[in-house]
Amino acid sequence: MKVVILAGGFGTRISEESRLIPKPLIQIGEYPILWHIMKIYSTYGYNEFIICLGYKGYKIKDYFLNYFLYKSDITVDFCKGNQQTIHHHNAEPWKITLAETGLETMTGGRLNRIRKYIGNNPFMLTYGDGVSDINIDQLVNFHKKHGKIATVTAIQPVGRFGSLTLGEEQRVEAFHEKIRGDEGWINAGFFILQPEVFDYIEGDSTIFEQGPLEDLANAGQLMAYKHTGFWQPMDTLRDKKSLEELWKSKKAPWKIW
Repeated sequence: MKVVILAGGFGTRISEESRLIPKPLIQIGEYPILWHIMKIYSTYGYNEFIICLGYKGYKIKDYFLNYFLYKSDITVDFCKGNQQTIHHHNAEPWKITLAETGLETMTGGRLNRIRKYIGNNPFMLTYGDGVSDINIDQLVNFHKKHGKIATVTAIQPVGRFGSLTLGEEQRVEAFHEKIRGDEGWINAGFFILQPEVFDYIEGDSTIFEQGPLEDLANAGQLMAYKHTGFWQPMDTLRDKKSLEELWKSKKAPWKIW
């Protein structure tokens, strides 16, 4: 299956970084978060990617057009017209389609624009700003078993705040640290979709998480794969710093390679 990654948004909630580069290129350690996401899939043998570009998409193109050289030892001979000799490389075995999907296009519209690269095969879809220790093999098996059009990965995030149990006269009877699950199950991306999903998308203004997913749910064609492990989006600068700390401490749960 091909892996589609949505990487065209403006990233306004992390504008401290995204004003200069697209959000998926914001680095965690020495690599963009987009690279981390691709490594997760690659670990399970999925090496063909379609990246939906929008805001500052040319910078993502520049990154991957030069990536092979970044990962190689090179001799440059100026006496022979700038001849380059690549001795060996450590680049991943990836095939990447970098697709221009428009600056203002919504998520469903971006997906619809790369339909020609999908064909009539099932495919994976995720966002270009979230990492997880999800088991892709188990996700695929779940999707194949239920036979519906779409699978979404569902997680229960840790609550933003701790809570108090209060008794008489406002006495605190118990203090509860932030717990997982107090906000219910949410969409964590890491979808698997049958090509019939395109029938639910109308055009560039379609927000995938609204009309299409709602319609699929109403039709009984949307199933949830429950993931109880690690998942973290990079929505804010605080999120970015948290992911950075995990990576630098060599305790990043999503590093399964």
